[in-house]
Amino acid sequence: MGFSSNSWKDTVANCRATGEFTWNLVTRSLAEAMNASSTTAEVDEFDAAGVEVAESVEIAAPRVAASPATFECRVTQIIDLRSATGEASGSWFTVGEVVGVHLDESLLVDGIVDTAAAEPVLRGGGPTTYFGISADQRFDMRRPC
Repeated sequence: MGFSSNSWKDTVANCRATGEFTWNLVTRSLAEAMNASSTTAEVDEFDAAGVEVAESVEIAAPRVAASPATFECRVTQIIDLRSATGEASGSWFTVGEVVGVHLDESLLVDGIVDTAAAEPVLRGGGPTTYFGISADQRFDMRRPC
């Protein structure tokens, strides 16, 4: 599991200091809280976002209680992203091994996660652009043998 940051923010610094992080699925109902938590101000992001904290099981880092899917991770790499010419971009990519999973069982259909039922939110390329995933966007394909 991994995430990127467009600068050296508290989250990346905390990952380096503790060796741990949680990845919490952002749903439509959590989108505004996620946005509030992205502040660069020196505040507790959980407090800034007004979200309830839940304890993790395998690591010390807290997780978002309302997220229907959370991965507890141990940091394996923190990568200083570079341009094609080798110059520092100012962005960082943090990668972790998943050591714990919290999943709302209502998302399971015949043992498979129904991604659309969670109403996840994705970044859309622009600084303010986001998209949701819905069941009407689904299609299936089988890989060729």
